Amino acid sequence: MKDREFYRKVISLVIPMALQNLINVGVMAADVIMLGRVGETVLSGASLGGQVFFILNLILFGTTSGACVLIAQYWGKKDTVTIEKIIGIAMRIAVLVSLLFTVVTLIIPEPIMHIFSNEPEVIHEGAKYLRIIALTYPVVAVTMVYLNLIRSIERVVISTVIYASSLLLNVVANAILIFGLLGFPAMGIQGAAIGTLCARLLELAIMVFYALKINREVQVRFTYIWKQDPILRKDFFKYSGPVIMNEMIWGLGYSANAAIIGHLGSSAVAANSVVQVTRQLSMVVVFGIGNATAIMLGKAIGEKKEAVAEEYGKRFVRLALLFGLIGGGLILLARPYIIMGLHFTGQTADYMRTFLFVMSYYAVGQAVNTVIIVGILRSGGDTRFGLILDACSMWGGSILLGFLAAFVFHLPVKVVYLFLLSDELIKIPFSLMRYRSKKWLTNITR
Repeated sequence: MKDREFYRKVISLVIPMALQNLINVGVMAADVIMLGRVGETVLSGASLGGQVFFILNLILFGTTSGACVLIAQYWGKKDTVTIEKIIGIAMRIAVLVSLLFTVVTLIIPEPIMHIFSNEPEVIHEGAKYLRIIALTYPVVAVTMVYLNLIRSIERVVISTVIYASSLLLNVVANAILIFGLLGFPAMGIQGAAIGTLCARLLELAIMVFYALKINREVQVRFTYIWKQDPILRKDFFKYSGPVIMNEMIWGLGYSANAAIIGHLGSSAVAANSVVQVTRQLSMVVVFGIGNATAIMLGKAIGEKKEAVAEEYGKRFVRLALLFGLIGGGLILLARPYIIMGLHFTGQTADYMRTFLFVMSYYAVGQAVNTVIIVGILRSGGDTRFGLILDACSMWGGSILLGFLAAFVFHLPVKVVYLFLLSDELIKIPFSLMRYRSKKWLTNITR
């Protein structure tokens, strides 16, 4: 009966979150497929321009992940007042950071693109994309923070509804504006950006309605956004600070990878754009499992059921390995169909074959590390370890090796890619040792 109850709870959390992840990746996939039809330069410009949002997204994810460490445990205590105060702190940070990203991106889009590419055509297309997509940053911040935080009180279905509506609008708007259907002019990369902006505004509208009219259990109170509890704010930054820094370091690492690849030519960029979407599609269930891990273990620890949390941790590690292997296998099975479906030929197709193979085993490592670091360790407030591990494995490992391979030893692009995606394999033994130490089994509520 305990096994049945565990898996019932896991399924009720993972399925909506996996669908949400799938939908979010679907938005990216729609852009990749449609812009890929326009041309490799346009696709490369949008992909590299999207690195700015990628960094912002990880800061927001770090903010909410850190907040969820506290919220899940306070949810175990049924302390909704404190949960509302935590939401206020996270919302304020997210809005201020997103506004900063918007202003900087609107002022210097070309210099930003120069970081990721040295091809004038790619820089020009990416700058056009950034001037529009930057307007979505504050909108995404509010929606994402709210939806991610209410996951910790086991409200997960609303996210699926919101993002499904957004995907539908985004695909339709993209098709019309990119290719000039229904009498509209063909706008190419700018059409993709406008379509995304429309979809993000729809997300915000539905979220505000839900927050004000439906979710009465935990509400967003403007009082807590601007006037904050100093003791709780100290706790928030104690546990959220390392997570935010962790996500920034990880995100900057991924952007560094993109910058290195961006200087290897548009064929490598186009191939990597498709491969990254493929990776995310293969990982939708794993990311849902990671979030479910943090919610269920955090709640159990908040209820002072450490033995239950420890048993759940063992089960989630096994689930991570299983679905990581499934995801990697799916990448290998889909490899020939992806290349044929996008009509890539020559060097781009050759790169994609190798990149997808590398991604197949990378996905397994990422699955295990995600569930342990983002799910298990953070559920008990053990947030500093992930920061240190990511900093060392990426900046002292994969990025350093990739940089040297590309610009010092001038090795082939495929070898460079192999080094750039070595970080998850480096992390596995260290994350497993930390999990087995049980230092994460800590109640951090007051």
